[in-house]
Amino acid sequence: MFQDSPIYDRLVAECGDVPTQVRHEAERVNRELEDAMRPLHAPGRLPGTERPPSPGTGWQRTAMLPGPRPH
Repeated sequence: MFQDSPIYDRLVAECGDVPTQVRHEAERVNRELEDAMRPLHAPGRLPGTERPPSPGTGWQRTAMLPGPRPH
């Protein structure tokens, strides 16, 4: 990134290579998010053999009507 920059080299020597550390941490978090967002597979079931989800079987946004909320 800043290959011929004595100021950058001095900052890296004093503080560490913060941009590289941030990039590695962002890549790690991205991998964890990809794992978390991947659908869960039942034991013994091969990937790709799952049935598609039925319509309406997930989180859906619905409007709340005015007035008291049911308990």
